[in-house]
Amino acid sequence: MVIEVRAASVFDDVATVVGPKKPESNVCFCLSYRIGSKENVALVGPARADRVRGLCAEDPPPGVLAYDGDEVVGWAAVHPRADTSFARNRKIPHIDDTDVWSVWCFRVRPGHRGEGIVHHLLTGAVEFAREHEAPAIEGYPVDNDGGKVDLTMAYVGTRAVFEQAGFTKAADTASVLNGFPRVLMRLDLR
Repeated sequence: MVIEVRAASVFDDVATVVGPKKPESNVCFCLSYRIGSKENVALVGPARADRVRGLCAEDPPPGVLAYDGDEVVGWAAVHPRADTSFARNRKIPHIDDTDVWSVWCFRVRPGHRGEGIVHHLLTGAVEFAREHEAPAIEGYPVDNDGGKVDLTMAYVGTRAVFEQAGFTKAADTASVLNGFPRVLMRLDLR
């Protein structure tokens, strides 16, 4: 298996990984941190897909996708923090004035979990941010100390995955997910 990570500019592939099973559904598409809460609540059904289609056409697109050959197998949301709700989040601190990028959501398709795809996605997100001249990149994973994280809450990643990619803990946060504290992990790209 050779995993390639590419910019998430193909809407159909993004929809395959993070789109709802029913097009009229008002969930996911990884928009909750990417757009403001009022817009997120207002977008229903196909309007959510249309919004993501537009994001995929932007430069930079909303994240990266992992491929096993021609098959899309995973997603990571990565973008400048200033363009996300993390810019205003009271539970996730700003540690300085650096124009950091954030990576905040991982999704691996069923049938491909347990194959290390998240590691490829995080490496790809770092390279994507570097290619766009980001000075640093942050993530906000759970610090689960090896404890089991519920699959529905594992989208933020774990501290260990970020450490394996070279990130270091930069701060504690006031955020808790699935009973585990979230930490701010950072990697300098300069």
